[in-house]
Amino acid sequence: MKKLILAVLVLTSMSFADVKIAKYAGEFMAIGVGGRALGMGSAYTGLVGDVTAGYWNPAGLARIMYPEIALMHDERYGNLVNYDYAAVALPFGANTVNAETHETDYRASSLGISLVRLGIDEIYDTRKAWNDVNQDGLFNDGASIRPDYTQITSFNAADYALYLTYARQSSEKFFYGVNLKLIRRNIGEYHGTGIGFDAGVQYLATERLFLGVNIQDVTTTLVAWSTGTNELISPTVKLGAAYRLNALGGIFTPAIGGDVRFENRRFASRVHLGALSLDPVFGLEYEYKNAFALRVGYNDVKSLTVGAGIHLRKLDIDYSFAKFDATDQLGNTHRISLRITLQEDKFRRGSGE
Repeated sequence: MKKLILAVLVLTSMSFADVKIAKYAGEFMAIGVGGRALGMGSAYTGLVGDVTAGYWNPAGLARIMYPEIALMHDERYGNLVNYDYAAVALPFGANTVNAETHETDYRASSLGISLVRLGIDEIYDTRKAWNDVNQDGLFNDGASIRPDYTQITSFNAADYALYLTYARQSSEKFFYGVNLKLIRRNIGEYHGTGIGFDAGVQYLATERLFLGVNIQDVTTTLVAWSTGTNELISPTVKLGAAYRLNALGGIFTPAIGGDVRFENRRFASRVHLGALSLDPVFGLEYEYKNAFALRVGYNDVKSLTVGAGIHLRKLDIDYSFAKFDATDQLGNTHRISLRITLQEDKFRRGSGE
């Protein structure tokens, strides 16, 4: 494994001369997943401890106790763009206490796989439809200017990201995790392929205070296009903290975080200093007796978000809403996600050991 990682790093560094750093090249992977996290304005890096950790912070996946499945669908911009997400996570290994030394051997680990797709389907291609234009690009004499509808075809534009996650608990309060990330981008007959890595840590400072850091594309991610163009996705550092407190018969969880980027985002970011930029995020959740939750947040694209969730024994249903602009020209976004937990004794972490 170490040799594989070293080889990837060497090949990546050798290719720098032929690569251009592309601002927003990995933006489709920055949308986020899960109705709970998105309802809280994406302030979820420090708090996450479920199957969606494969995206938000791989370290949090080590905290699951049962196998989990997640699904989400999102339509935006007048239903032109479809965004879909699916994930599965399995816990294995269990922490054990040495009977003689009373020291804990931390072996709790998890594996996960997540898939994200962002696509626009049935885009019309009219390049061959103008039969009244000759090979020189000029209109033929006397020909009417109209397309040949029989020559109109369609194509899809879709981006895929596959996350393979490994996470482990290393002490009572410390968790770490890594992602191997495979990227595929298609635009008609053209395509791009990339591979990258994420690395995250999570620290439970107290029973109420959660801290987390996730470095996405930690070694930078190279996307090679069939056209011969190569793009480089710069790292993004996702920071997060959350605190849980009891009030009004339930649990309030305020959360903060931010995305630190190195792409010289001077106008699209909240704070910037040279090539460095910071987009803070904020969220608040109120959960009542582990039955339902209300959420509000402010995300990295300067949108107010709200959400709600219903918690059943084996199923969580979460909804979030985001408004993109005051003029409603971009439309609103409604996201619905499901999280299924196989909460049975035979599936519990360490039950088969």
